[in-house]
Amino acid sequence: MKVLIVKNITREGPGLLVEILNSHQIRYDVIDLDKGGSFPYPKKYSAIFVFGGPDSANDTTFKMQEELSRIKETIDAGIPYLGACLGMQTLVKATGGEIYKNKIKEVGWRDPEGKYFEVELIDDGKSDPLFVGMQSRLRIFHLHGETVRLTNRMKLLAIGKYCRNQVVKVGNNAYGIQGHFELTPAMFEEWRTQDPDLISLDQKALQDDYVLIKNEYEATGKQILTNFLRIAKLIH
Repeated sequence: MKVLIVKNITREGPGLLVEILNSHQIRYDVIDLDKGGSFPYPKKYSAIFVFGGPDSANDTTFKMQEELSRIKETIDAGIPYLGACLGMQTLVKATGGEIYKNKIKEVGWRDPEGKYFEVELIDDGKSDPLFVGMQSRLRIFHLHGETVRLTNRMKLLAIGKYCRNQVVKVGNNAYGIQGHFELTPAMFEEWRTQDPDLISLDQKALQDDYVLIKNEYEATGKQILTNFLRIAKLIH
């Protein structure tokens, strides 16, 4: 029983997921594509996690083409999949959907109106096992400029005000989340001080918002990740 964690850029890693995997004694491999790692064939893993990065799923690089191929193999084999941000967009692209520029970049904790970014579960999301035990509106951290167009074989689970397609499902056990629920304090500090889009924001406001919603945010992230591991039959 081992899972695969794929990083598209070194600083965007599994975060809260590692704590949960360790607590359940689930083994994992971490592959950093940003450091020249190669996305392995998925069939020896019990679940696949793909995290964010600055690439586009529309890129024609060898890295992206290999990533899309491996994700399609994952889905075709019925292996549970969870993708965040770019990992959501690659899921959609690999299974026949489209990626295009969103009307605005969603960056940080707050939207253009100064309200916290939220995703709202619609009916399919409220009844999905990924969101068992959760409220219908969830605060989320964003760092993306592209969005997805779904095929009729995909299911939309949650929506947002400035970017509609926020959480999607492909088949029975493959999920993509456009934002980030995996942040730890160390990751937040690293992103805040290194990501160009985050550097341009009001740093004190960014930090103050994190302090205010940290407990709620981490509880949400841990619940989603735990629910996914149950879907993957890795925990009971």
